[in-house]
Amino acid sequence: MSTDTTGTGFWRDVLTRLRGWRTVDIVVAAVIGVAIGVVFWLWNIVWTVTTPLFVGFPPGQAVVYGMWLISGVLGGLVIRRPGAALLTSIAAASVSAVLGTQWGIMVILDGALQGILPELVFLAFGYRRWGMGVAVLAAAVAGISPAIRDNITYNVAWPLEFKLAYGLIVIASAAVIAGVGARLITTALARTGALAPFPSAQG
Repeated sequence: MSTDTTGTGFWRDVLTRLRGWRTVDIVVAAVIGVAIGVVFWLWNIVWTVTTPLFVGFPPGQAVVYGMWLISGVLGGLVIRRPGAALLTSIAAASVSAVLGTQWGIMVILDGALQGILPELVFLAFGYRRWGMGVAVLAAAVAGISPAIRDNITYNVAWPLEFKLAYGLIVIASAAVIAGVGARLITTALARTGALAPFPSAQG
């Protein structure tokens, strides 16, 4: 199937999908956002508890980072409309912020960034391709945001090799946990019939 982004047909199809948002799409995006937001809050605790385990090599803790990137990828895979990844990612980050996080309100900015990036991957495929490869790519691209921002904001004192290692591990963790994980969750939900109102009901 063509993924040419230069033709008018491509953009016409994307705009049609964008205008096609239904109430059920918005509700499910919100539900996914709230559910994953609670998981994020719990994952904040996991991060804090596991920090001492990586005192010898702090970048190694990034192996668990991918969970924080799953909302946008999962929202996109389930709803399959332009903006779904961004909406679910912001919703999840907002819930996490409300519940309380050591990073404060900045998690909402992170949620926006981590929603926009997978959104661009889904756009590149015209919101037509939803397989494992696209899911993993979308998640890995989402990981670019924390790979850069965390090094600039939180890891300033680290040596360059630690920063590079951190960035690579974050992206790899995103690909596996958020990419493979979101694709498997979508397939599992489809098998239960829970996604009947969506094209993703086919898996």
